[in-house]
Amino acid sequence: MRRPKLKKASKRMTCHKRYKIQKKVREHSRKLRKEAKKRGHKKPKKDPGIPNAAPFKEEVLREAEQRKQRLEELKQKQKLARQKDLEKKRKLQAKKNATKANKHPEEKESTIKLKAKSNTLLDKNSKKSFCRELKKVIEASDIVLQVLDARDPLGCRCSQVEQIITQSGGNKKLLLVLNKIDLVPRENLEKWLHYLKNEFPTVAFKSSMQLKDRSVQEKKLTKKRAHIDLSRGSMCFGSECLLKLLREHCKTQDKAIQVGVIGFPNVGKSSIINSLKEVRVCNVGPVRGITKCMQTVHIDKQIKMIDSPSIIAALSNSALALALRTTTDIEESGKLLDAVNAILKHCSKQQMMLYYNIPDFRNSVEFLTLLAQKRGMLKKGGVPDTESAAKLLLYDWTGAKVSYHSLLPSSRSLSPHLTKEVVAEMQQGFNLEELAKDNMNTIKAVKYPNLASSIVFQSSGLTNGTIEENELTEETSGLENMETSEEGEDLTEDDQDSDEEEEAVEEESDVQTSSKTNPAKLSVEDGSLEKQPAGEQSRTLSFNLDETTDQDDAYDFNTDYV
Repeated sequence: MRRPKLKKASKRMTCHKRYKIQKKVREHSRKLRKEAKKRGHKKPKKDPGIPNAAPFKEEVLREAEQRKQRLEELKQKQKLARQKDLEKKRKLQAKKNATKANKHPEEKESTIKLKAKSNTLLDKNSKKSFCRELKKVIEASDIVLQVLDARDPLGCRCSQVEQIITQSGGNKKLLLVLNKIDLVPRENLEKWLHYLKNEFPTVAFKSSMQLKDRSVQEKKLTKKRAHIDLSRGSMCFGSECLLKLLREHCKTQDKAIQVGVIGFPNVGKSSIINSLKEVRVCNVGPVRGITKCMQTVHIDKQIKMIDSPSIIAALSNSALALALRTTTDIEESGKLLDAVNAILKHCSKQQMMLYYNIPDFRNSVEFLTLLAQKRGMLKKGGVPDTESAAKLLLYDWTGAKVSYHSLLPSSRSLSPHLTKEVVAEMQQGFNLEELAKDNMNTIKAVKYPNLASSIVFQSSGLTNGTIEENELTEETSGLENMETSEEGEDLTEDDQDSDEEEEAVEEESDVQTSSKTNPAKLSVEDGSLEKQPAGEQSRTLSFNLDETTDQDDAYDFNTDYV
Protein backbone atom coordinates (compact mmCIF):
# COMPACT_ATOMS: atom_id res chain seq x y z
CA MET A 1 0.00 0.00 0.00
CA ARG A 2 1.35 3.39 -0.99
CA ARG A 3 2.19 5.78 1.77
CA PRO A 4 0.20 9.04 1.65
CA LYS A 5 2.26 12.18 1.07
CA LEU A 6 2.75 14.31 4.17
CA LYS A 7 1.48 17.87 3.90
CA LYS A 8 3.84 20.77 4.48
CA ALA A 9 3.55 22.49 7.85
CA SER A 10 1.43 25.63 7.75
CA LYS A 11 3.13 28.97 8.46
CA ARG A 12 0.03 30.41 10.12
CA MET A 13 0.21 31.60 13.75
CA THR A 14 -1.97 33.32 16.30
CA CYS A 15 -2.14 37.12 16.39
CA HIS A 16 -0.84 37.12 19.99
CA LYS A 17 2.31 35.30 18.92
CA ARG A 18 2.87 37.52 15.85
CA TYR A 19 2.50 40.75 17.87
CA LYS A 20 4.89 39.40 20.46
CA ILE A 21 7.54 38.73 17.80
CA GLN A 22 7.08 42.20 16.30
CA LYS A 23 7.50 43.77 19.76
CA LYS A 24 10.72 41.86 20.38
CA VAL A 25 12.09 42.98 16.97
CA ARG A 26 11.28 46.64 17.80
CA GLU A 27 13.02 46.38 21.16
CA HIS A 28 16.08 44.80 19.60
CA SER A 29 16.37 47.51 16.90
CA ARG A 30 15.95 50.24 19.58
CA LYS A 31 18.78 48.69 21.57
CA LEU A 32 21.05 48.64 18.52
CA ARG A 33 20.31 52.32 17.81
CA LYS A 34 21.20 53.29 21.40
CA GLU A 35 24.52 51.45 21.21
CA ALA A 36 25.32 53.13 17.89
CA LYS A 37 24.58 56.55 19.47
CA LYS A 38 26.96 55.85 22.35
CA ARG A 39 29.76 54.85 20.01
CA GLY A 40 29.21 57.89 17.80
CA HIS A 41 29.76 58.16 14.05
CA LYS A 42 33.36 58.92 13.10
CA LYS A 43 33.26 60.84 9.83
CA PRO A 44 36.45 60.96 7.74
CA LYS A 45 38.22 64.30 8.10
CA LYS A 46 38.50 66.36 4.93
CA ASP A 47 41.71 68.14 3.99
CA PRO A 48 40.93 71.84 4.64
CA GLY A 49 43.70 73.01 2.35
CA ILE A 50 45.74 76.17 2.82
CA PRO A 51 43.63 79.06 4.07
CA ASN A 52 43.72 82.34 2.16
CA ALA A 53 44.82 84.31 5.25
CA ALA A 54 47.86 82.06 5.83
CA PRO A 55 51.25 83.81 5.41
CA PHE A 56 53.59 82.61 2.64
CA LYS A 57 50.75 80.75 0.88
CA GLU A 58 52.37 81.09 -2.54
CA GLU A 59 55.68 79.67 -1.27
CA VAL A 60 53.91 76.70 0.32
CA LEU A 61 52.06 75.94 -2.95
CA ARG A 62 55.31 76.23 -4.91
CA GLU A 63 57.00 73.78 -2.57
CA ALA A 64 54.11 71.33 -3.00
CA GLU A 65 54.47 71.51 -6.79
CA GLN A 66 58.22 70.90 -6.55
CA ARG A 67 57.63 67.90 -4.29
CA LYS A 68 55.17 66.51 -6.81
CA GLN A 69 57.65 66.91 -9.68
CA ARG A 70 60.36 65.14 -7.65
CA LEU A 71 58.00 62.20 -6.98
CA GLU A 72 57.18 61.92 -10.69
CA GLU A 73 60.89 61.91 -11.62
CA LEU A 74 61.54 59.20 -9.01
CA LYS A 75 58.70 57.08 -10.44
CA GLN A 76 60.10 57.41 -13.96
CA LYS A 77 63.54 56.31 -12.79
CA GLN A 78 62.08 53.29 -11.00
CA LYS A 79 60.10 52.37 -14.10
CA LEU A 80 63.19 52.50 -16.33
CA ALA A 81 65.15 50.38 -13.84
CA ARG A 82 62.36 47.78 -13.79
CA GLN A 83 62.28 47.61 -17.60
CA LYS A 84 66.06 47.09 -17.74
CA ASP A 85 65.83 44.23 -15.23
CA LEU A 86 63.08 42.58 -17.28
CA GLU A 87 65.15 42.85 -20.47
CA LYS A 88 68.06 41.14 -18.72
CA LYS A 89 65.77 38.35 -17.49
CA ARG A 90 64.39 37.82 -21.00
CA LYS A 91 67.86 37.55 -22.51
CA LEU A 92 68.92 35.02 -19.86
CA GLN A 93 65.77 32.95 -20.47
CA ALA A 94 66.35 32.99 -24.23
CA LYS A 95 69.92 31.73 -23.73
CA LYS A 96 68.70 28.94 -21.44
CA ASN A 97 66.08 27.85 -24.00
CA ALA A 98 68.68 27.81 -26.77
CA THR A 99 71.04 25.60 -24.73
CA LYS A 100 68.16 23.23 -23.84
CA ALA A 101 67.15 22.92 -27.52
CA ASN A 102 70.74 22.06 -28.53
CA LYS A 103 71.18 19.51 -25.71
CA HIS A 104 67.83 17.66 -26.08
CA PRO A 105 66.70 17.36 -29.74
CA GLU A 106 64.40 14.43 -28.83
CA GLU A 107 62.47 16.63 -26.39
CA LYS A 108 62.08 19.24 -29.13
CA GLU A 109 60.57 16.64 -31.48
CA SER A 110 58.11 15.56 -28.79
CA THR A 111 56.97 19.18 -28.24
CA ILE A 112 56.45 19.56 -32.01
CA LYS A 113 54.30 16.41 -32.01
CA LEU A 114 52.27 17.72 -29.08
CA LYS A 115 51.69 21.00 -30.94
CA ALA A 116 50.59 19.07 -34.04
CA LYS A 117 48.14 17.08 -31.91
CA SER A 118 46.73 20.26 -30.42
CA ASN A 119 46.29 21.67 -33.95
CA THR A 120 44.35 18.58 -34.98
CA LEU A 121 42.14 18.93 -31.90
CA LEU A 122 41.50 22.58 -32.69
CA ASP A 123 40.60 21.78 -36.31
CA LYS A 124 38.06 19.06 -35.35
CA ASN A 125 35.15 21.27 -36.39
CA SER A 126 36.66 22.09 -39.80
CA LYS A 127 35.29 20.58 -43.00
CA LYS A 128 38.70 19.09 -43.88
CA SER A 129 38.72 16.97 -40.73
CA PHE A 130 35.19 15.76 -41.60
CA CYS A 131 36.46 14.62 -45.03
CA ARG A 132 39.47 12.89 -43.44
CA GLU A 133 37.31 11.00 -40.92
CA LEU A 134 34.76 9.99 -43.58
CA LYS A 135 37.52 8.53 -45.76
CA LYS A 136 38.87 6.57 -42.79
CA VAL A 137 35.40 5.08 -42.13
CA ILE A 138 34.93 4.04 -45.78
CA GLU A 139 38.40 2.45 -45.94
CA ALA A 140 38.02 0.58 -42.61
CA SER A 141 34.52 -0.85 -43.22
CA ASP A 142 33.54 -4.07 -45.04
CA ILE A 143 29.89 -2.96 -45.41
CA VAL A 144 28.87 0.68 -45.70
CA LEU A 145 25.37 1.73 -44.62
CA GLN A 146 24.21 4.90 -46.36
CA VAL A 147 21.43 6.31 -44.19
CA LEU A 148 18.62 8.10 -46.06
CA ASP A 149 15.75 10.18 -44.72
CA ALA A 150 12.54 8.45 -45.89
CA ARG A 151 10.95 11.89 -46.49
CA ASP A 152 13.54 12.77 -49.18
CA PRO A 153 15.57 9.64 -50.11
CA LEU A 154 16.99 11.07 -53.36
CA GLY A 155 18.14 14.28 -51.65
CA CYS A 156 20.05 12.22 -49.04
CA ARG A 157 21.99 10.19 -51.62
CA CYS A 158 25.49 11.27 -52.63
CA SER A 159 26.72 10.04 -56.02
CA GLN A 160 30.40 10.82 -55.22
CA VAL A 161 30.39 8.62 -52.10
CA GLU A 162 28.60 5.80 -53.93
CA GLN A 163 31.19 5.94 -56.74
CA ILE A 164 34.11 5.72 -54.27
CA ILE A 165 32.56 2.69 -52.51
CA THR A 166 31.66 0.83 -55.72
CA GLN A 167 35.08 1.49 -57.31
CA SER A 168 37.12 0.68 -54.16
CA GLY A 169 37.01 -3.09 -54.75
CA GLY A 170 37.95 -5.59 -52.05
CA ASN A 171 34.41 -7.01 -51.88
CA LYS A 172 33.10 -3.85 -50.16
CA LYS A 173 29.30 -3.68 -50.04
CA LEU A 174 26.89 -0.74 -49.92
CA LEU A 175 23.47 -0.94 -48.25
CA LEU A 176 20.78 1.75 -48.09
CA VAL A 177 18.94 2.27 -44.79
CA LEU A 178 15.65 4.16 -45.15
CA ASN A 179 15.28 5.83 -41.73
CA LYS A 180 12.36 7.83 -40.23
CA ILE A 181 9.74 5.68 -42.00
CA ASP A 182 7.12 6.68 -39.41
CA LEU A 183 7.06 10.24 -40.86
CA VAL A 184 5.88 9.29 -44.39
CA PRO A 185 2.62 7.70 -45.63
CA ARG A 186 2.72 3.93 -46.12
CA GLU A 187 1.95 4.07 -49.87
CA ASN A 188 4.85 6.44 -50.48
CA LEU A 189 7.25 4.28 -48.41
CA GLU A 190 6.39 1.12 -50.35
CA LYS A 191 6.99 2.92 -53.66
CA TRP A 192 10.39 4.20 -52.54
CA LEU A 193 11.46 0.74 -51.27
CA HIS A 194 10.52 -0.77 -54.63
CA TYR A 195 12.44 1.99 -56.46
CA LEU A 196 15.64 1.78 -54.35
CA LYS A 197 15.92 -2.03 -54.17
CA ASN A 198 16.57 -2.06 -57.96
CA GLU A 199 19.91 -0.32 -57.27
CA PHE A 200 21.09 -1.39 -53.78
CA PRO A 201 19.72 -3.65 -51.01
CA THR A 202 17.45 -1.35 -48.95
CA VAL A 203 16.33 -1.77 -45.32
CA ALA A 204 13.30 0.03 -43.85
CA PHE A 205 14.16 1.36 -40.40
CA LYS A 206 12.64 3.40 -37.58
CA SER A 207 15.17 4.24 -34.87
CA SER A 208 14.36 4.68 -31.19
CA MET A 209 14.46 8.27 -29.93
CA GLN A 210 14.24 7.81 -26.15
CA LEU A 211 17.27 5.66 -25.34
CA LYS A 212 19.26 6.53 -22.21
CA ASP A 213 22.86 6.06 -21.07
CA ARG A 214 24.02 2.72 -19.68
CA SER A 215 24.39 4.17 -16.16
CA VAL A 216 20.77 5.40 -16.20
CA GLN A 217 19.60 2.01 -17.45
CA GLU A 218 21.46 0.17 -14.68
CA LYS A 219 19.83 2.40 -12.04
CA LYS A 220 16.40 1.73 -13.50
CA LEU A 221 16.93 -2.05 -13.57
CA THR A 222 17.48 -2.09 -9.80
CA LYS A 223 14.02 -0.56 -9.23
CA LYS A 224 10.79 -2.44 -9.95
CA ARG A 225 9.24 -1.42 -13.24
CA ALA A 226 5.72 -0.10 -12.81
CA HIS A 227 4.90 -0.20 -16.54
CA ILE A 228 6.67 -0.95 -19.83
CA ASP A 229 7.12 2.07 -22.10
CA LEU A 230 5.57 1.25 -25.48
CA SER A 231 5.27 4.81 -26.78
CA ARG A 232 5.96 5.71 -30.39
CA GLY A 233 9.35 7.33 -29.66
CA SER A 234 10.76 4.46 -27.56
CA MET A 235 9.98 1.68 -30.08
CA CYS A 236 12.51 0.62 -32.74
CA PHE A 237 11.54 -1.17 -35.97
CA GLY A 238 13.81 -2.78 -38.57
CA SER A 239 16.73 -3.56 -36.22
CA GLU A 240 16.13 -7.33 -36.38
CA CYS A 241 16.02 -7.21 -40.18
CA LEU A 242 19.28 -5.24 -40.42
CA LEU A 243 21.15 -7.40 -37.87
CA LYS A 244 19.93 -10.57 -39.64
CA LEU A 245 21.30 -9.26 -42.95
CA LEU A 246 24.68 -8.40 -41.40
CA ARG A 247 24.99 -11.73 -39.56
CA GLU A 248 24.28 -13.67 -42.78
CA HIS A 249 27.06 -11.70 -44.48
CA CYS A 250 29.40 -12.62 -41.56
CA LYS A 251 28.65 -16.32 -42.12
CA THR A 252 29.40 -16.07 -45.86
CA GLN A 253 32.67 -14.23 -45.19
CA ASP A 254 33.64 -16.43 -42.17
CA LYS A 255 35.01 -13.44 -40.23
CA ALA A 256 34.00 -10.52 -38.06
CA ILE A 257 32.94 -7.48 -40.08
CA GLN A 258 33.16 -3.74 -39.65
CA VAL A 259 30.08 -1.75 -40.69
CA GLY A 260 30.50 1.95 -41.46
CA VAL A 261 27.50 4.28 -41.13
CA ILE A 262 27.57 7.34 -43.40
CA GLY A 263 25.12 10.01 -44.57
CA PHE A 264 24.22 13.68 -44.58
CA PRO A 265 23.51 15.51 -41.28
CA ASN A 266 20.34 14.76 -39.29
CA VAL A 267 19.45 11.58 -41.20
CA GLY A 268 19.87 9.45 -38.04
CA LYS A 269 23.29 7.76 -38.31
CA SER A 270 24.06 7.76 -34.57
CA SER A 271 20.42 6.92 -33.72
CA ILE A 272 20.64 3.71 -35.78
CA ILE A 273 23.77 2.60 -33.88
CA ASN A 274 22.07 3.40 -30.56
CA SER A 275 18.97 1.45 -31.61
CA LEU A 276 21.04 -1.61 -32.60
CA LYS A 277 23.01 -1.46 -29.35
CA GLU A 278 19.78 -0.65 -27.36
CA VAL A 279 21.79 1.84 -25.30
CA ARG A 280 22.71 5.47 -25.97
CA VAL A 281 26.41 5.09 -26.87
CA CYS A 282 26.62 7.90 -29.47
CA ASN A 283 25.60 11.51 -28.91
CA VAL A 284 22.45 12.55 -30.78
CA GLY A 285 20.45 15.77 -31.09
CA PRO A 286 18.71 18.21 -33.43
CA VAL A 287 21.90 20.28 -33.85
CA ARG A 288 23.84 19.47 -37.02
CA GLY A 289 27.36 18.07 -36.96
CA ILE A 290 27.35 16.59 -33.42
CA THR A 291 29.53 13.63 -34.52
CA LYS A 292 32.96 15.09 -35.31
CA CYS A 293 35.15 11.97 -35.53
CA MET A 294 34.83 8.23 -36.15
CA GLN A 295 33.58 6.16 -33.21
CA THR A 296 33.55 2.36 -32.99
CA VAL A 297 30.75 0.47 -31.20
CA HIS A 298 30.72 -3.32 -30.68
CA ILE A 299 27.23 -4.72 -31.30
CA ASP A 300 28.38 -8.32 -30.70
CA LYS A 301 31.45 -10.51 -31.29
CA GLN A 302 30.95 -10.52 -35.05
CA ILE A 303 29.71 -6.98 -35.82
CA LYS A 304 31.48 -3.71 -35.12
CA MET A 305 29.72 -0.47 -36.09
CA ILE A 306 31.68 2.68 -37.02
CA ASP A 307 29.96 6.05 -36.64
CA SER A 308 31.18 8.82 -38.94
CA PRO A 309 30.81 12.60 -39.29
CA SER A 310 28.33 13.77 -41.92
CA ILE A 311 29.04 14.15 -45.64
CA ILE A 312 29.77 17.76 -46.64
CA ALA A 313 27.36 19.16 -49.23
CA ALA A 314 29.12 20.93 -52.13
CA LEU A 315 28.45 24.63 -52.70
CA SER A 316 27.36 23.85 -56.29
CA ASN A 317 24.11 22.32 -54.95
CA SER A 318 20.74 24.04 -55.09
CA ALA A 319 19.57 26.38 -52.31
CA LEU A 320 17.19 23.68 -51.02
CA ALA A 321 19.95 21.06 -50.73
CA LEU A 322 22.22 23.53 -48.92
CA ALA A 323 19.39 24.50 -46.55
CA LEU A 324 18.64 20.89 -45.51
CA ARG A 325 22.05 19.17 -45.92
CA THR A 326 24.75 21.61 -44.68
CA THR A 327 26.98 20.30 -41.88
CA THR A 328 26.57 23.33 -39.58
CA ASP A 329 23.50 25.28 -38.44
CA ILE A 330 22.81 28.40 -40.51
CA GLU A 331 23.28 31.51 -38.35
CA GLU A 332 23.31 34.47 -40.77
CA SER A 333 19.91 36.13 -41.25
CA GLY A 334 20.34 36.43 -45.06
CA LYS A 335 21.16 32.73 -45.47
CA LEU A 336 18.32 31.77 -43.12
CA LEU A 337 15.85 33.69 -45.27
CA ASP A 338 17.18 32.02 -48.45
CA ALA A 339 16.85 28.59 -46.82
CA VAL A 340 13.24 29.23 -45.74
CA ASN A 341 12.42 30.64 -49.18
CA ALA A 342 13.80 27.48 -50.84
CA ILE A 343 11.70 25.19 -48.59
CA LEU A 344 8.51 27.21 -49.18
CA LYS A 345 9.03 27.13 -52.98
CA HIS A 346 9.19 23.31 -52.98
CA CYS A 347 6.04 22.83 -50.85
CA SER A 348 2.32 23.38 -51.19
CA LYS A 349 1.34 26.78 -49.73
CA GLN A 350 -2.06 25.57 -48.46
CA GLN A 351 -0.53 22.55 -46.69
CA MET A 352 2.03 24.78 -44.94
CA MET A 353 -0.76 27.13 -43.81
CA LEU A 354 -2.75 24.19 -42.43
CA TYR A 355 0.23 22.57 -40.69
CA TYR A 356 1.50 25.74 -38.97
CA ASN A 357 -2.05 27.13 -38.49
CA ILE A 358 -1.29 30.55 -40.00
CA PRO A 359 -3.23 32.76 -42.47
CA ASP A 360 -2.31 33.42 -46.11
CA PHE A 361 1.13 34.92 -46.76
CA ARG A 362 2.77 36.56 -49.81
CA ASN A 363 6.47 35.83 -49.22
CA SER A 364 8.89 34.10 -46.85
CA VAL A 365 9.34 37.19 -44.62
CA GLU A 366 5.59 37.45 -44.05
CA PHE A 367 5.44 33.69 -43.36
CA LEU A 368 8.18 34.00 -40.70
CA THR A 369 6.50 37.01 -39.04
CA LEU A 370 3.18 35.14 -38.84
CA LEU A 371 4.93 32.02 -37.49
CA ALA A 372 6.83 34.09 -34.88
CA GLN A 373 3.59 35.74 -33.73
CA LYS A 374 1.82 32.39 -33.57
CA ARG A 375 4.59 30.79 -31.49
CA GLY A 376 5.11 33.85 -29.25
CA MET A 377 8.63 34.57 -30.53
CA LEU A 378 8.77 38.32 -29.90
CA LYS A 379 11.63 40.72 -29.31
CA LYS A 380 11.60 43.88 -27.20
CA GLY A 381 8.62 46.06 -28.06
CA GLY A 382 6.58 43.17 -29.50
CA VAL A 383 8.64 42.90 -32.73
CA PRO A 384 8.41 39.36 -34.24
CA ASP A 385 11.71 37.43 -34.02
CA THR A 386 11.95 36.16 -37.61
CA GLU A 387 15.44 34.66 -37.12
CA SER A 388 14.26 32.36 -34.32
CA ALA A 389 11.20 31.41 -36.40
CA ALA A 390 13.46 30.52 -39.36
CA LYS A 391 15.69 28.37 -37.13
CA LEU A 392 12.60 26.63 -35.71
CA LEU A 393 11.38 25.82 -39.23
CA LEU A 394 14.78 24.36 -40.21
CA TYR A 395 14.91 22.28 -37.01
CA ASP A 396 11.40 20.95 -37.77
CA TRP A 397 12.33 19.96 -41.32
CA THR A 398 15.72 18.40 -40.58
CA GLY A 399 14.62 16.78 -37.30
CA ALA A 400 12.00 14.09 -36.78
CA LYS A 401 8.99 16.38 -36.42
CA VAL A 402 7.35 17.46 -39.70
CA SER A 403 5.67 14.75 -41.78
CA TYR A 404 6.37 15.36 -45.47
CA HIS A 405 7.02 13.07 -48.44
CA SER A 406 8.69 13.46 -51.83
CA LEU A 407 7.36 11.97 -55.05
CA LEU A 408 9.31 9.42 -57.10
CA PRO A 409 11.20 10.59 -60.23
CA SER A 410 9.39 10.07 -63.53
CA SER A 411 12.26 8.07 -65.11
CA ARG A 412 12.78 4.65 -63.52
CA SER A 413 16.23 4.08 -65.08
CA LEU A 414 19.45 3.57 -63.07
CA SER A 415 21.31 6.56 -61.67
CA PRO A 416 23.97 7.95 -64.08
CA HIS A 417 26.89 6.91 -61.82
CA LEU A 418 25.74 3.24 -61.69
CA THR A 419 25.83 0.33 -64.15
CA LYS A 420 24.09 -3.07 -64.19
CA GLU A 421 27.38 -4.85 -63.35
CA VAL A 422 27.93 -2.65 -60.27
CA VAL A 423 24.33 -3.22 -59.08
CA ALA A 424 24.65 -7.01 -59.51
CA GLU A 425 27.97 -6.99 -57.60
CA MET A 426 26.47 -5.00 -54.69
CA GLN A 427 23.40 -7.30 -54.46
CA GLN A 428 25.52 -10.46 -54.55
CA GLY A 429 25.76 -12.31 -51.21
CA PHE A 430 22.42 -11.00 -49.81
CA ASN A 431 19.14 -12.90 -49.72
CA LEU A 432 16.89 -10.23 -51.29
CA GLU A 433 13.67 -12.27 -50.96
CA GLU A 434 14.13 -12.65 -47.19
CA LEU A 435 14.97 -8.94 -46.98
CA ALA A 436 11.73 -8.03 -48.81
CA LYS A 437 9.70 -10.18 -46.38
CA ASP A 438 11.38 -8.61 -43.33
CA ASN A 439 10.75 -5.13 -44.74
CA MET A 440 7.07 -5.96 -45.16
CA ASN A 441 6.91 -7.08 -41.50
CA THR A 442 8.45 -3.79 -40.32
CA ILE A 443 6.06 -1.82 -42.58
CA LYS A 444 3.08 -3.60 -41.00
CA ALA A 445 4.30 -2.88 -37.44
CA VAL A 446 4.83 0.88 -37.81
CA LYS A 447 2.09 3.51 -37.42
CA TYR A 448 2.05 6.00 -40.34
CA PRO A 449 0.61 9.48 -40.88
CA ASN A 450 -2.34 10.00 -43.17
CA LEU A 451 -1.58 10.87 -46.82
CA ALA A 452 -3.78 13.99 -46.60
CA SER A 453 -1.97 15.33 -43.49
CA SER A 454 1.53 14.78 -44.94
CA ILE A 455 3.05 17.73 -46.90
CA VAL A 456 3.95 17.02 -50.54
CA PHE A 457 7.58 17.97 -51.18
CA GLN A 458 9.44 18.41 -54.50
CA SER A 459 12.90 16.87 -54.14
CA SER A 460 15.91 18.60 -55.73
CA GLY A 461 17.44 15.25 -56.74
CA LEU A 462 20.83 13.77 -55.79
CA THR A 463 23.00 15.97 -53.57
CA ASN A 464 26.63 16.50 -54.56
CA GLY A 465 29.16 15.99 -51.79
CA THR A 466 32.82 16.91 -51.34
CA ILE A 467 35.09 14.11 -50.17
CA GLU A 468 38.53 15.29 -51.29
CA GLU A 469 40.14 17.96 -49.11
CA ASN A 470 41.45 19.81 -52.19
CA GLU A 471 37.89 20.38 -53.44
CA LEU A 472 36.92 22.37 -50.37
CA THR A 473 36.66 26.08 -51.10
CA GLU A 474 36.71 27.12 -47.48
CA GLU A 475 39.77 28.93 -46.23
CA THR A 476 41.83 27.02 -43.70
CA SER A 477 41.48 28.49 -40.27
CA GLY A 478 44.78 30.21 -39.50
CA LEU A 479 45.01 29.02 -35.92
CA GLU A 480 48.48 29.88 -34.69
CA ASN A 481 49.81 28.27 -31.53
CA MET A 482 49.70 31.08 -29.03
CA GLU A 483 52.72 30.68 -26.77
CA THR A 484 52.51 31.47 -23.10
CA SER A 485 52.94 35.19 -22.52
CA GLU A 486 56.13 36.16 -20.76
CA GLU A 487 56.11 37.26 -17.15
CA GLY A 488 57.91 40.47 -18.01
CA GLU A 489 55.16 41.74 -20.31
CA ASP A 490 52.53 41.08 -17.67
CA LEU A 491 54.59 42.93 -15.09
CA THR A 492 55.06 45.98 -17.34
CA GLU A 493 51.33 46.14 -17.99
CA ASP A 494 50.63 45.97 -14.25
CA ASP A 495 53.15 48.77 -13.62
CA GLN A 496 51.51 50.97 -16.26
CA ASP A 497 48.08 50.40 -14.73
CA SER A 498 49.30 51.23 -11.23
CA ASP A 499 51.05 54.42 -12.49
CA GLU A 500 47.89 55.56 -14.25
CA GLU A 501 45.85 54.99 -11.08
CA GLU A 502 48.33 56.98 -8.95
CA GLU A 503 48.31 59.87 -11.45
CA ALA A 504 44.51 59.95 -11.45
CA VAL A 505 44.42 60.10 -7.63
CA GLU A 506 47.00 62.93 -7.58
CA GLU A 507 45.06 64.93 -10.19
CA GLU A 508 41.89 64.62 -8.09
CA SER A 509 43.71 65.91 -4.99
CA ASP A 510 45.07 68.86 -7.03
CA VAL A 511 41.59 69.76 -8.19
CA GLN A 512 40.31 69.66 -4.61
CA THR A 513 43.09 71.95 -3.33
CA SER A 514 42.70 74.39 -6.20
CA SER A 515 38.93 74.59 -5.64
CA LYS A 516 39.50 75.71 -2.06
CA THR A 517 41.81 78.60 -3.05
CA ASN A 518 40.70 82.21 -3.28
CA PRO A 519 38.23 82.97 -6.11
CA ALA A 520 39.91 86.32 -6.62
CA LYS A 521 43.18 84.57 -7.39
CA LEU A 522 41.39 82.24 -9.84
CA SER A 523 39.99 85.25 -11.70
CA VAL A 524 43.51 86.72 -11.91
CA GLU A 525 44.82 83.42 -13.30
CA ASP A 526 42.03 83.42 -15.90
CA GLY A 527 43.04 86.94 -16.88
CA SER A 528 46.65 85.91 -17.29
CA LEU A 529 45.56 82.99 -19.48
CA GLU A 530 43.60 85.33 -21.72
CA LYS A 531 46.72 87.47 -22.18
CA GLN A 532 48.76 84.45 -23.36
CA PRO A 533 49.04 83.70 -27.09
CA ALA A 534 46.84 81.08 -28.72
CA GLY A 535 49.58 78.41 -28.99
CA GLU A 536 50.35 78.51 -25.28
CA GLN A 537 46.65 78.42 -24.36
CA SER A 538 46.19 75.16 -26.26
CA ARG A 539 49.00 73.59 -24.19
CA THR A 540 47.58 74.61 -20.83
CA LEU A 541 43.85 74.18 -21.47
CA SER A 542 42.51 70.71 -22.31
CA PHE A 543 39.32 72.07 -23.95
CA ASN A 544 38.14 75.20 -25.85
CA LEU A 545 35.55 77.48 -24.28
CA ASP A 546 32.42 78.33 -26.29
CA GLU A 547 31.21 81.87 -26.99
CA THR A 548 28.17 81.38 -24.77
CA THR A 549 30.36 80.63 -21.75
CA ASP A 550 32.38 83.83 -22.38
CA GLN A 551 29.18 85.86 -22.46
CA ASP A 552 27.96 84.26 -19.24
CA ASP A 553 31.25 85.08 -17.49
CA ALA A 554 31.05 88.72 -18.73
CA TYR A 555 27.57 89.18 -17.25
CA ASP A 556 27.69 90.81 -13.79
CA PHE A 557 24.93 89.58 -11.50
CA ASN A 558 25.58 92.22 -8.81
CA THR A 559 24.45 95.20 -10.97
CA ASP A 560 20.78 95.92 -11.58
CA TYR A 561 19.99 96.51 -15.27
CA VAL A 562 16.36 97.61 -14.78
